[in-house]
Amino acid sequence: MSAEAADPGAPLRRRSRPRIDLRRLGRVALRGPVSRDRLPDAISHVAEAHRAHHPDADLTILRRAYVLAESSHRGQMRKSGEPYITHPLAVTLILAELGAETTTLTASLLHDTVEDTEVTLDQVKEQFGDEVCYLVDGVTKLEKVDYGAAAEPETFRKMLVATGNDVRVMSIKLADRLHNMRTLGVMRPEKQARIAKVTRDVLIPLAERLGVQALKTELEDLVFAILHPEEYEETRALIAAAKSPDAPLETIAENVTHTLRDAGISAEVLIRPRHFVSVHRVRRKRGELRGTDFGRLLVLVGEDADCYAVLGELHTCFTPVISEFKDFIAAPKFNLYQSLHTAVVGPEGAVAEVLIRTHRMHKVAEAGVVALGNPYAQDPAAPPQTEPSDERADPTRPGWLSRLLDWQESATDPDTFWTTLRDDLAQDREITVFRTDGGTLGLPAGASCVDAAYAQYGDRAHTAIGARVNGRLATLSTVLSDGDTVQPLLAQDTASGPSPDWLDHARTPAARIAITGWFSDHPDEAKPDPETVGSASSGAQSEPSSEREAPGAAAPARGRSGPRPTGVVVDDPNAQVRLAGCCTPVPPDELTGFVVRGGAVTVHRRECPAVTAMQEIGRAPVAARWADGEGRESDAGCRVTLVAESFGRPRLLADLTEAIATADAAIVSATVEPPSEQRVRHTYTLRLPDAAGLPGLMRAMRDVAGVYDVSRAQHPAPAG
Repeated sequence: MSAEAADPGAPLRRRSRPRIDLRRLGRVALRGPVSRDRLPDAISHVAEAHRAHHPDADLTILRRAYVLAESSHRGQMRKSGEPYITHPLAVTLILAELGAETTTLTASLLHDTVEDTEVTLDQVKEQFGDEVCYLVDGVTKLEKVDYGAAAEPETFRKMLVATGNDVRVMSIKLADRLHNMRTLGVMRPEKQARIAKVTRDVLIPLAERLGVQALKTELEDLVFAILHPEEYEETRALIAAAKSPDAPLETIAENVTHTLRDAGISAEVLIRPRHFVSVHRVRRKRGELRGTDFGRLLVLVGEDADCYAVLGELHTCFTPVISEFKDFIAAPKFNLYQSLHTAVVGPEGAVAEVLIRTHRMHKVAEAGVVALGNPYAQDPAAPPQTEPSDERADPTRPGWLSRLLDWQESATDPDTFWTTLRDDLAQDREITVFRTDGGTLGLPAGASCVDAAYAQYGDRAHTAIGARVNGRLATLSTVLSDGDTVQPLLAQDTASGPSPDWLDHARTPAARIAITGWFSDHPDEAKPDPETVGSASSGAQSEPSSEREAPGAAAPARGRSGPRPTGVVVDDPNAQVRLAGCCTPVPPDELTGFVVRGGAVTVHRRECPAVTAMQEIGRAPVAARWADGEGRESDAGCRVTLVAESFGRPRLLADLTEAIATADAAIVSATVEPPSEQRVRHTYTLRLPDAAGLPGLMRAMRDVAGVYDVSRAQHPAPAG
């Protein structure tokens, strides 16, 4: 695989560094030791790139690291036929061009010495210090001899834990994988595909989350070429055909340059070609590509205020496409990215996307955490730390990484960890919600009150009964939005546990693992299948089940380990049967069922609105009836959701609760909506010992003063 695959726009770049000839470097590396007063020729390119970002850097330690790496790897060859030392040299050059500081470059030169040579960590520590030793140890793979099939997931776990203490560990790993992907063509096709899939599922999302776009985009193109060769070649041909000296982007770039110059704004206007995967995505989205779809304009300025000045001029002198405007300066992405995005209409109706950022923002956008240097360097102006700490506070550690480090401790099984890690990394957007005590919680987009409860309270969230979102009572299934204030409500009964339905609303691995763990410890309860812990990813990325598509239908309780006794018989005797939470059927209700994802049959009352919605979308009903024709459930009793409409008054909730208890019914969950025009709506999910007691219970609730109606629920029941 040539590096050209990941650089489709190379001819359009205004400034570029020539590609390094690794075979020539290999020959230089084998020339033997050099005098102590000069730098080895083999790392002169690294030194040049490093000094471009750090003019005052001391290169002595790089020289010593290269001498140790070259002597240790001497005689080893890569599958491509090059001396092995060319690999750590190439990895170090990638990091140097991104602006990595000296410690990172030192560790990258040595990153394979402990794994592939006789050099030990103690030797690295003795010669280069604790930090370099930590970084080298962080990227060193675990031995297959010791871990077997678990070696790969456990190696990634080890790297992620090390990254939690020092983000530079993952920077080295990403550069290491990039160079390996560039030279993957010498491998067997099946091994290329396996490595490419792991890169796609784990390393590319990590590069995105750490903001290292320069590595992410090239990795995407290399993976694209291996896993989708035909589409890659089609995209390559489209890009080649679109290159023209009179391309519409060139014209718009000249107009923008003149406009900003006339306005007295000092700015650099560049054409930023889209990489292969980006062009492919645009093509899939729009069908037919426009001439301006092969690149975007990049406007670089000196100060933050200049970004908004440029935006004002562009929107004044060109016709803006308002729907394309995004402000990632005022609200940066969770991966440190900052920029203004807009689009303007140029001559002859050509639409050009424009990115506006400062030079510093551009450096961070390209290199992410690599551009931040050493996050642990002491500020000379800061007061000395009086008490040493075992853990280093990492100012660059994002919330998603902290959450990952928390849940991985509970995922002791390597397969569960590996599956859950891929699903967690697939959720590529993050929201921030506020706690009532003034703190914040970082959660993936699509997270619910269930996730907020476990993020705030850990295992205590097993007793959650609801939440307040922005001051209003809400069910645990409520999906949170960026900026919401959430207050999970916990029951006083510490012996209560979660509902299996919570897995339908949990988006964070921490919540899914905790819920599944509780059921593992309580086998007598309805237990979810442990596989759902890893497979329940964001709803935006999985095909919704038929019940989710139906208005008014309840989310199915996925992953039961076996059919829970329902007293219901369906046509397929081997099917798992469950009662719908939206209408909670009880004997002698007329029944009908529908097959949902996984082959389970969810049974509804025939008059449930979800039944009509299912039939409208073409879902075939499944015949269902109560067992033995008696209309009675098993010894577990029956579950029903009732809605009580009442006028507001003091002690109303207490009187209703007493009436329910007198009827020998147990409250599974309860929700009280805020009063509206002096009217209050109570929703109770109850468990009765026998369905025959339901009419009496409803009469007892109607007899409570102020209650004017009690009915069976016809809408999704609250998560309990």
